[in-house]
Amino acid sequence: MAMDERTEIRRAVDTGKVSFGERTAEKNMLKGLGEIVIVSSNIKHLIKERIEHYAKLSEIPVLEFGGTAKELGSVCGKPFPVQIMVVLNKGKSKIIEAKQEPEKKSKTKKNAKTARKARKKR
Repeated sequence: MAMDERTEIRRAVDTGKVSFGERTAEKNMLKGLGEIVIVSSNIKHLIKERIEHYAKLSEIPVLEFGGTAKELGSVCGKPFPVQIMVVLNKGKSKIIEAKQEPEKKSKTKKNAKTARKARKKR
């Protein structure tokens, strides 16, 4: 999964539109722009919480990249570390579908459990 994740991030940078940085990420999320937010694994805890809060308000999924900010910058083809990036237009990338697959599975399990509980109450 890690290689697919890396290639999809790079494809989004090359074919789509992305913005880098904490301030621009916050502005875009508050405006409701963006399809997915990607954060590095070594981001400060308070910044990560704030970004996740804004993303939750805007209903934008957050993907935690498995590497450091330097590695994320390298994947994006940038000569600087990238802690936060927002994918405004995914282009030909499938990064959003890769992020949403595990969520769909967990939601269906929850729905199945809820349905079983409803049947037991009858």
